[in-house]
Amino acid sequence: MELLHTNGHNAPMTPDPFTKSSLFEQAVRAILRPLVRALIAQGVTAPSFYRIIKQTYVEVAANAAGNAATDSQVSVMTGVHRRDVKTLRAAETDADASVARKSSTLATVVGRWITQPDLSTATGAPSPLPRSAATPPSFDHLVQSVSRDIRPRAVLDELERQSIISIDADGLVHLNPAALVGPADLDQKLHFFSENLGDHMNAAVENLLADGPSPFLERAVFYNHLTKTSVTAIVQDVRTVGIKTLQDINSRAAHLQNADKDNPDATMRFRFGVFLYSDDDGPVHDTSDQKSLPK
Repeated sequence: MELLHTNGHNAPMTPDPFTKSSLFEQAVRAILRPLVRALIAQGVTAPSFYRIIKQTYVEVAANAAGNAATDSQVSVMTGVHRRDVKTLRAAETDADASVARKSSTLATVVGRWITQPDLSTATGAPSPLPRSAATPPSFDHLVQSVSRDIRPRAVLDELERQSIISIDADGLVHLNPAALVGPADLDQKLHFFSENLGDHMNAAVENLLADGPSPFLERAVFYNHLTKTSVTAIVQDVRTVGIKTLQDINSRAAHLQNADKDNPDATMRFRFGVFLYSDDDGPVHDTSDQKSLPK
């Protein structure tokens, strides 16, 4: 007979799945390892992380159960003490949306610069833009087409600080290749870290929980037993193909968004990304796993 855990109020809880499946525990530990490395690097201690976990458990459970869910119901669902649930649910979120707005504005400015035909050369490359002009195109007009709530000079200074743009002797603003690499600002790195990784995890979790075929594209190709030279060649290929694919999807999405902008049903969003990771596995002891098909 298997004993059930309780939350301190004599309410039975679902048995710990880790006692039934070591595979799930192994999967969670594998996911947490790089995250814990980032937490340690940011100076986040284990007790602080536990607080974040409890807060997140309560938020997710409350959303799943609906706004009418009682603290006791959330406590049963999460294993978090009812007293803590009450405190956590009453706490005001202090997330600063300014970083998200800033990151979104900068990304949209760069995205439009890359995709709009009137801002491109004959070869399709982003055109150098005058800082300002009586009529478009100009950098100021580009920023104002994205948002009139922020001064073009503030966007110019921020993009220049991050080396995403440069200004030549004639005053023309050039979009640098760094624009396709990612922001240099730590706050924005953290924003995209959470947004990109969060949506990747959402896709993976939906696929894991689905009863039928996986609803989202979430696949990877992986090989081992390669030399550093071979992996370097693959990395270069992936960067070339990946950036081209992102540019193509960006252009397609910008066109569709412009067509959908007045449609009241235009409430959907999507995020498509590419990633590549490589590591040294150490000395080869088993050559049986020479390659793996897309997973």
